[in-house]
Amino acid sequence: MNGSSKQNLLISKGWIQAVALVMLFGFFVLGLLAYRTYTDEPPVPARVVDANGNLLFTGEDIAAGQEIFLKNGLMEYGSIFGHGAYLGPDFTADYLHRAAEMAMAYYGGPASDAARQQTMTDFKTNRYDAATGVLTFSAAEADAFRKLTDYYAGFFGTPTTQFGLRPNAITDPEKIRQLTAFFCWSAWAASALRPQRDYSYTNNWPPESLVGNHATAETVLWSVLSLIALLGGIGLLLAAFGRWNFLGWHGREEQRISFRSPDEVVLTPAQRSCAWFFLVMSLLFVLQTLLGGATQHYRAEIADFFGFDLARVLPFNIARAWHLQLAIFWVATSYLAAGIFLAPMITGREPRRQSLLSYLLLGALAVVVFGSLAGEYGGIEGWIRKGWAWFGNQGFEYLDLGRFWQVLLTVGLFFWVVILFRGLRDRLKTEQVGNMPWLFFFAALAIPAFYAVGLLARTDSNFTTTDFWRFWVVHLWVEDFLELFTTVMVAYIFVLLGVVHQRVALRLIYLDVVLYSAGGVIGTMHHLYFSGEPAVHMALGAFFSAAEVIPLTFLTLEAWSFLQLGAQQGSQARTPFPHFWAVMFLAAVGFWNFLGAGIFGFLINLPIVSYYEIGTALTANHGHAAMMGVYGMLAVGLALFCLRYLVPEKLWSDRAAKLSFWSLNLGLAWMVFASLFPLGLLQLYHSVSAGYFDARSLKFLSNHTNALLEWLRLPGDALFIVGGTLPVLYLCWRGVSRMKGRTPREEPDGVLFTEIQKTSVK
Repeated sequence: MNGSSKQNLLISKGWIQAVALVMLFGFFVLGLLAYRTYTDEPPVPARVVDANGNLLFTGEDIAAGQEIFLKNGLMEYGSIFGHGAYLGPDFTADYLHRAAEMAMAYYGGPASDAARQQTMTDFKTNRYDAATGVLTFSAAEADAFRKLTDYYAGFFGTPTTQFGLRPNAITDPEKIRQLTAFFCWSAWAASALRPQRDYSYTNNWPPESLVGNHATAETVLWSVLSLIALLGGIGLLLAAFGRWNFLGWHGREEQRISFRSPDEVVLTPAQRSCAWFFLVMSLLFVLQTLLGGATQHYRAEIADFFGFDLARVLPFNIARAWHLQLAIFWVATSYLAAGIFLAPMITGREPRRQSLLSYLLLGALAVVVFGSLAGEYGGIEGWIRKGWAWFGNQGFEYLDLGRFWQVLLTVGLFFWVVILFRGLRDRLKTEQVGNMPWLFFFAALAIPAFYAVGLLARTDSNFTTTDFWRFWVVHLWVEDFLELFTTVMVAYIFVLLGVVHQRVALRLIYLDVVLYSAGGVIGTMHHLYFSGEPAVHMALGAFFSAAEVIPLTFLTLEAWSFLQLGAQQGSQARTPFPHFWAVMFLAAVGFWNFLGAGIFGFLINLPIVSYYEIGTALTANHGHAAMMGVYGMLAVGLALFCLRYLVPEKLWSDRAAKLSFWSLNLGLAWMVFASLFPLGLLQLYHSVSAGYFDARSLKFLSNHTNALLEWLRLPGDALFIVGGTLPVLYLCWRGVSRMKGRTPREEPDGVLFTEIQKTSVK
């Protein structure tokens, strides 16, 4: 196939050049920031000694303590540097506050001005000798370390479940000493001044008056500049959109189309295999929401689950690890199935044995899902002693699964790309690289490529470096390249339905890539303001993450136009529009993208807000509204689109789809506005007024007001689970049990033209 016979490029080369420049610039800057991470991370001393030279702990103890922290799933219970779960304390802030109180008592108590000043001096003075690798503690700091070792022995060795952990979680005295050494190192990095700087390695986080930790000038300055960037960017984009017709909607409203009845559409064997993907997806969705309800209930009554001691069977950290992992798994399962389902619609054919590869992928996915969940349980419970990081749990939030399962999942995602390439190959040969079939393929390829970056996060690396690579997955994979795949999938569905021309859809996709990546790539650093990175990460992260809201604002407006046009075309079609509720879920994606990712995301991304807020319910508020609101709603919408062809029309239930749509959206809104958002505001206020340590304590989290707000979430959770997930499970079950049979028109090898649209005329 020579180049002259290819389909003409349907978009200006200027768009392609703009995408290339934005991507190259963004990843070039990220490369520089990666270099600065390795050169400026908080050092791990070879030896830590007291004022008399007596050994307290070593660098090997710190590394071992970090692995104990991860192996026991403590990042899914509390946090370090603000990152992790929110039931337990932030152990950096917890150690720092308790050590400062002990040091002050050592010098005479809080009533003494001299004691307060000496405590600040002790904690702020950086006595690390880079030449020898020796860190020297004052007598008061050394005394606090010894006392806190005893304190954490009592905390983790308690025989009850009063903290939400399994009984006697960690009892070995040596492991407790090493774990305390890790907490101590993180607290030292949070208080000791960086060389030649007047702030700590964590930019003076956490806020702690006892050691003189207050917001830095950089924290305030870049908060102000990020607001200016947001307002200025929106103004410039408003002017540009007002001056030029970027996307070219005009004239599309006059077109009329006629849809084929879903029963008339011929399905390929691989497309029919997708019904099983969606059934697995719905089962994982139900399980994930049940676990979400269990983790939430811990905050309402920590030692009692409606009269049952749940923590003895399912401790909070295991429940939360499963809840997060299943969120990724069920959404990914829907995406994989939708990609396989759409490929024959794009090409009009399907290669031999494509369905066999699809079933192999589904089987591999099931092995990874249930194998990793079992590994996480066994790892956190302490059943896997050797190779725990490979076959148990790595312990990183969002990357809890063992490294073996992580590698298998990465290989499985690449295998999915191979399946798509087999299906798209003939079409790709006839298309220019910048056209939609290639964009569909590249967007799919980016999913395993950027998930694989998570393999750079290692349990034995400096925690600052580990978090840098972990957030490439949490942010770049989830918030950038899944966002791109989302846009491509939605756009292609409307192109296939005939309601939008490919040129219009292409402009929307390229605009998404340019606008979102301009802020989203470098904006990854907004997660790392206080993780031990130098201040330049805060400066660039704050400035560019403000730009992330700009595309969300405008792309939401354009998405609404996109969806309204689709709905209008559907209502004017000669055959009733079969995808009304799928389109409604896509409309919900636009709403939650703006609210959850945009407004709630920007609320916590300002450095000065994040300084007091990180690790509070406002973070969970953003996470629920963005993850479920965007990727969850899209996953359900894609499932309904595909199931509409898999289930015979007489057996299809629009009532179930309608019930699921309103229950999921109203239930999510209830979670956010009745519980998570007000809880977050109360916690933020308490953090500023009483202190971050106190705002993260169980005493505050379980007070009467907070417990009441947690109970108020129950109706929303019940509506979400019963009215939202169960109808999806019902429709997916029908997709398997009542699937359309083979039709006389189908070729033996499954090569056919899959039609979903009859005509498109004026």
